[in-house]
Amino acid sequence: MAEKTFTITDETGIHARPATVLVQTASKFSSDVTLDYNGKSVNLKSIMGVMSLGIPKGASVKIAAEGADADEAVAALGETIKSQGLGE
Repeated sequence: MAEKTFTITDETGIHARPATVLVQTASKFSSDVTLDYNGKSVNLKSIMGVMSLGIPKGASVKIAAEGADADEAVAALGETIKSQGLGE
């Protein structure tokens, strides 16, 4: 299992456009990928799951992956978060 925690810095949090990019990135991997926020965990390959969390600016989120390409999935999602200006 691989996991990493990020702080969301985007003014509008994780809204539809960046959520779509995250889901598309997660979907490239065979591992099970989850997004944890505020005691809730959702499948990061589900746009509805990600949007249901309503993640605001300043939130601390954890991305976890379990499977054959877990490390690569977490690394790619971390790069996506940074390149989209979502967080650090």
